[in-house]
Amino acid sequence: MDAGGDRNSKAQHQAVRLVSVLLSAIMALAAVGWATSNIREIAPQNRAVVLRLGALNRVQESGLLWALPAPFEKVLLVPDAATVLESRIGGLLRSPAAESGEADAVMESDALAGSGYLLTADASVVRLDIRVFYRVTDPFAYALQEEHVLPALDRLVTRSAIVICASRDLDSILVARPELVSDSDIAGRRERLRSDLVNSINASLSSLRASGMGLGIEIDRADVQSGLPATAVSAFDGVLTASQQAEQAIASAQNDAEKDRQAADQEADRIVQMAEAQSSERLAKARADTAIVNGFASAQGFDSDPGLLWRLYRDRVAKILSQAGSVVTVDPGDDTHLILQGADK
Repeated sequence: MDAGGDRNSKAQHQAVRLVSVLLSAIMALAAVGWATSNIREIAPQNRAVVLRLGALNRVQESGLLWALPAPFEKVLLVPDAATVLESRIGGLLRSPAAESGEADAVMESDALAGSGYLLTADASVVRLDIRVFYRVTDPFAYALQEEHVLPALDRLVTRSAIVICASRDLDSILVARPELVSDSDIAGRRERLRSDLVNSINASLSSLRASGMGLGIEIDRADVQSGLPATAVSAFDGVLTASQQAEQAIASAQNDAEKDRQAADQEADRIVQMAEAQSSERLAKARADTAIVNGFASAQGFDSDPGLLWRLYRDRVAKILSQAGSVVTVDPGDDTHLILQGADK
């Protein structure tokens, strides 16, 4: 019995010893794992922000990071300076309730009816779909505000979009009237829309940074897709169609007017040519009729017969008077008789 008890006691002692060795090994491995928990490889597209007891200690670029285990040091991964992040602004999108709701229900709520619409300087409305591309410029500020960065960015972009749209008319945001496409000033303002939006957002980020509440980001560029409300598209299409029809009518009227003008010019030229021909013919006939008299008059000299002209006159006048129905002669020296045209004989 004593021998059996000794063997049992010895086995228990060995089992306890084995368990303690295993526990020690596990504890040692856990201690090694805890001690090396913040030793890691930082990927090229990331940076590591190391917080020691909650305070900024250092920023580690890509490579092998040696850091004390938690809770002494905490490691936060943020994108590096060359990585460009993208975010779509949800505050400018029309709410699903407004998109799918009934027209009467939408009009009952001003907030629901105006969801996703921005007011322009000329009292028009426009829809903007904006995507911003940004980089992390301050890793520590970004790490502290990481969960608030996107909501704050959404509000900042929405505010800047509202301010910019309120300072522009509809044509300087999108092509609403095609007849103004050739206007260089309006086209230039449309091209500057994105840059003005980026500058406004970065100015707001700078104000937050100056007040100690920076988000640690900077906007590189913004993609803007502008459009009209669905209910206004048909109206603008109708105006565009009417404008095109009016332009076609104007062009047709101008063509008809040009044809009429050319026809009138041709008719005027024909009339002028006929008048010139008739005048030339009459002038030639008059010259032929007076050629004898003119020749005779030019042939008269100081030594010619003075009665020849009177004889020629009486000869010609007799032929002329023979064609008249009646002839009334008046003594040019007698002032007591008058001849009234149309008086009874």
